[in-house]
Amino acid sequence: MSWADTLKRYVERKKNEKAEGATSAYQDGNLTETELFTKYYTEWKGHPKGKGKGKDKTFNTIPKFYYKLPSEDEVLQQKLREESRAVFLQRKSRELLDNEELQNLWFLLDKHHTPPVLGEEQMINYEDFLNVSSQAGVKCRPFFTATVFSKLYQSDPFGRISIMQFFNYVMRKVWLHQTRIGLSLYDVAGQGYLKESDLENYILELIPTLPQLDGLEKSFYSFYVCTAVRKFFFFLDPLRTGKIKIQDILACSFLDDLLELRDEDLSKEQQDANWFSAPSALRVYGQYLNLDTDHNGMLSKDELAKYGSGTLTKVFIDRVFQECLTYDGEMDYKTYLDFVLALENRKEPQALQYLFKILDVKGVGYLNIFSLNFFFRAIQEDMVKHGHEPVKFLDIKDEIFDMVKPKDPYKISLQDLLNSSQGETVASILIDLNGFWTYENRELLVQEPIVDD
Repeated sequence: MSWADTLKRYVERKKNEKAEGATSAYQDGNLTETELFTKYYTEWKGHPKGKGKGKDKTFNTIPKFYYKLPSEDEVLQQKLREESRAVFLQRKSRELLDNEELQNLWFLLDKHHTPPVLGEEQMINYEDFLNVSSQAGVKCRPFFTATVFSKLYQSDPFGRISIMQFFNYVMRKVWLHQTRIGLSLYDVAGQGYLKESDLENYILELIPTLPQLDGLEKSFYSFYVCTAVRKFFFFLDPLRTGKIKIQDILACSFLDDLLELRDEDLSKEQQDANWFSAPSALRVYGQYLNLDTDHNGMLSKDELAKYGSGTLTKVFIDRVFQECLTYDGEMDYKTYLDFVLALENRKEPQALQYLFKILDVKGVGYLNIFSLNFFFRAIQEDMVKHGHEPVKFLDIKDEIFDMVKPKDPYKISLQDLLNSSQGETVASILIDLNGFWTYENRELLVQEPIVDD
């Protein structure tokens, strides 16, 4: 007998038992046919709310997956939540190894190293590794696992790992946890991400702890913070959501670059290469002030056109002002920083995404012959102004498509540019006369100078 027939018989029996009550309820409209079916079916199947053997207690303990944040007028709930988060972070902080415990760990590793010593580096095998684990204390136990040992093993003939590499691994893990806790203190929402204002507060309070920024005037702090924060958001928030995951901040190298400024002996070359250094921040802001010839604190199209070598095409500058946030047709410092980060990092996906949006004149999600010609005509006009014979567009168009090799032979998508690794070159050809000249003369530029015998 099928389950349908069984169900029908069961329903009929129930109907006969309670014919009078069920009939009156149905006729009165108190229970619909669907409700009656549900009632009888769940009783027959032994629903958790029923009294049958099929009752499953786990249905009463389904975990909650969403917790609504307290509203602004729920002051008590907000304070309770903040205090509980603070207590949680304090407990996590106490679980980390402090300096004394790290020194003790190094002492134990040094004491129990496994001979023979090859060169200057001490090694330890798995047996001694476990011996150190038993003496190092509870906080160290998570680091002394077979998984960690195997990750650090590098084909030593005696089956050992480097003590220094292991200790550096522990130090790095402790630093990551410390930094995550430090960042989480600024996570106002408590959702695992930082808004722009949260990150600004973090960096502002970090400045006094960075010796390389000792010389900064306090009046420049707000501009420095803006400069530093923009790099995080330009690269880690390409969709412009206004927030960044703390995990993403820890995973990228930007925080390492920022905290590198704790080193008092940082060389000039290292400072120049570090976006977060005082010389670098002053350079970017100084360029902005130099471009602002009318001293109104904003940049017009004509002012921005003098950026760098002044060889960016007028068409490109016009498109920048069409696509980017402006105020009464002028660009502020924050928008300028995005512009600089895009042009100084043209190889990076986020920079190419920024430039692609500008090159995509019609907003269709790809570059076609029209859009390429739209920008290259400005390059041709600038070449004529400088007394050069303009290059034919058809030749350049073919070279671009040959370089990119798009899936569609008539359309170049952003993904095509990223896959080709030629996005920087394509963008430079279309927006910058100097970039185009460098591309055209690439063979001459790489030739080695002839040395006379």
